[in-house]
Amino acid sequence: MIHRSDAQGFGVNSTFDVIVVGSGIGGLVTATQLAAKGAKVLVLEKYIIPGGSAGYFQREEYRFDVGASMIFGFGQKGTTNLLTRALAAVGVSQETIPDPVQVHYHLPNGLDIKVHRDYRRFLRHLITYFPDEKKGVKQFYNRCWGVFNCLNQIELLSLEEPSYLMRVFLRNPFACFGLLRNLPLNAGDVARRYIKDPLLLKFIDMECYCWSAVPAQMTPMINAGMVFSDRHYGGVNYPKGGVGQIAEKLVKGLTEIGGQIQYNAKVKQIITDKGQAIGVELANGKSYYARRIVSNATRWDTFEKLLPQIELPVTEKKWQEAYEKSPSFLSIHLGVKAEVLPPGTECHHILLLEWDEMRVPEGTIFVSIPTLLDPSLAPNGYHIIHSFTPDLINHWSGLTDAEYQEKKEAAAWRILARLETLFPGLEAGLDYMEVGTPRSHRRFLGRVDGTYGPIPRKKLPGLLKMPFNRTVIPGLYCVGDSTFPGQGLNAVAFSGFACAHRIAADLRLKQV
Repeated sequence: MIHRSDAQGFGVNSTFDVIVVGSGIGGLVTATQLAAKGAKVLVLEKYIIPGGSAGYFQREEYRFDVGASMIFGFGQKGTTNLLTRALAAVGVSQETIPDPVQVHYHLPNGLDIKVHRDYRRFLRHLITYFPDEKKGVKQFYNRCWGVFNCLNQIELLSLEEPSYLMRVFLRNPFACFGLLRNLPLNAGDVARRYIKDPLLLKFIDMECYCWSAVPAQMTPMINAGMVFSDRHYGGVNYPKGGVGQIAEKLVKGLTEIGGQIQYNAKVKQIITDKGQAIGVELANGKSYYARRIVSNATRWDTFEKLLPQIELPVTEKKWQEAYEKSPSFLSIHLGVKAEVLPPGTECHHILLLEWDEMRVPEGTIFVSIPTLLDPSLAPNGYHIIHSFTPDLINHWSGLTDAEYQEKKEAAAWRILARLETLFPGLEAGLDYMEVGTPRSHRRFLGRVDGTYGPIPRKKLPGLLKMPFNRTVIPGLYCVGDSTFPGQGLNAVAFSGFACAHRIAADLRLKQV
């Protein structure tokens, strides 16, 4: 339990030990980890359900995931199965359905590549397209395994906590040295050590872009090692009942051990006293106080909107010089007749017509069909298709309501025309369609410009520029995709473990 004598002046009249602003996966992991250690925790969520980008919405008999359904972190071995561990910490679990293929790429130059769960099968498939690069392919992906094996040997907690670092180093010195070696590297630099074929390097760019939103030259090697290996180790596993089940199970565990969550609780600002974060004020005028405040909002929203009384710190200015907001997405949620999908269709697809269009709006098309794994998400005889593509909020600004609706419909039919090449008869088999824009992401997820998260403005030294959880404002922490190690559900779960561990050390909680 907490030793009250170590308050250090923070929140002397606090009702709670920790307040978490936002119930994304990073925020919920932070909250559940702290509640499991005995802290009195309150989570404040502006929307009516938890999860943020990992939430869901119901339309008729369709249950749609807000974001992608390619989920890592549900393995049953090692230490990188962070979603499994987060749920277990509060006595809950989630049934999952294994996906035999992570993604089916449909790319220029006739590259039709499936990333099979079986690592050797994936390598054999890739090498059939690039037989002269057989050695380089194996060297690069095996190098990724080296990174993953280092991560998978250590308990993934806060790199800001000295005693943890010392303990990990003494127990696993070689793993630590391996991670330090790769920490400043990017995947593109490593790939170019082993591979010369420009087309194969373009494929590796897409391998990175589909989850990091940047090409390999700007994707940290640590993150690439995790993703490119865990898909064959713990695998991609879909949560039965939809991705939203992850957040709902975490909330269930949180409340069962004494934590609290409030919905429709929009935080207007973080309250400070003498430069220290001591509480939050809601849009309805109500205030709550705590010894520590955690923001699961983006760093832009945290420092530019929730702290209007404080000038943007120099550290945040420097961070913004290194990172910019990634694009948001145009999302098309479809309900279609089952016969639209050819036999053998995989759950996840990526479509690209021209390599130089990979990063432009409507260039890369992402497709998830979760009902191929869990049919319960749609009526009998129907499937869900969620298609999304990068887009910018300024493309959707300054429009009248009529112009906005007209533009949404036109964009949707352009995407459907692309999908029709993959699924002939799609338009004829359409039962339901809903379109979301960057404005939708901004409105419902509370993310500035609807952004997917931060991306490097230029090539950076791996993860060395990514901030940890503590901020320069005493008592205030950040968690989520704008903190180490970045984007993705398993990555923000890592951030949540790290944030909770750092706070527990600061509050002298008993570590369990």
